[in-house]
Amino acid sequence: MSNNGALPLLESPSGRAVAPCCPPLTERLMNAEEAEAASRMFRALGDPVRLRLFSAVASHEAGETCVCDIPDVGVSPPTVSHHLKKLKEAGLLTSERRGTWVYYRVEPSVLAAMGTILTGPGEA
Repeated sequence: MSNNGALPLLESPSGRAVAPCCPPLTERLMNAEEAEAASRMFRALGDPVRLRLFSAVASHEAGETCVCDIPDVGVSPPTVSHHLKKLKEAGLLTSERRGTWVYYRVEPSVLAAMGTILTGPGEA
């Protein structure tokens, strides 16, 4: 059975508020379900290639990047696709096909959720 699944976001793309997946680490002890949700996110980022790919998408000036514009991360194109798929399965990236290319983006709420888990709301 797969442990992959999308993380709940702090804000949906439509702008509606959604409960975060997990409380800040300093707020209280996470229950097993919250820990599993946070673990999926951090497990996906635990691979150096995935972390570099996530960074390439997150730091792109347009807020999204075509798979064709992702810099060389030292692995073959099929392996890049595999890692991007894992980041999508973890709920960290979204994608949209435009013609023959796929464009990836990080929803701002994902970054906010990651920050909230680590620092708590308003503690950045």
